[in-house]
Amino acid sequence: MKTLTSVTWEARKIMAAEKLTKGRLIQILFLLAVLITAFVWRTVTYNNNQAEDDTALTCQLSAKLCHQNDSGESLNISLAPYPAVANQELTIQIDNTNVKPTASVEGVNMYMGIIPVTFEQTSEGWLGRFTVPECMHDEMEWAVVIEQGNRKITATFVVKKQAE
Repeated sequence: MKTLTSVTWEARKIMAAEKLTKGRLIQILFLLAVLITAFVWRTVTYNNNQAEDDTALTCQLSAKLCHQNDSGESLNISLAPYPAVANQELTIQIDNTNVKPTASVEGVNMYMGIIPVTFEQTSEGWLGRFTVPECMHDEMEWAVVIEQGNRKITATFVVKKQAE
């Protein structure tokens, strides 16, 4: 039968512990200096600005209507109902175009998924329907990215939380 001291002695023999020599200390300090330098370099040079497409037009749907004049052609975009409310169907109307748009809606300050917009043609242009979910904040900014052929438009709007 083994005693406690003999078990402890055997465990010490199994664990390979090295003495902290000058060489080992220099290796540890050098590696630490390299890691700190890399961390500081990445922190200083980090740029959070996302590259925006220079050809993309942007507008704010704060006044219910967004009017863009792109190369002599006017494009009217409107959001209904206004002001927008979460968990209720919203419609976006795009006038003066014959090309069917594709669009998706995303949160600007918080990721809440990508919401597709389905369009149908009307006599005035194209009517898209979508619903945005409720956020924990009272108001949230959303962006609808509309693509028509080679044109890209980003329209932002604010959605309010449903009244309880």
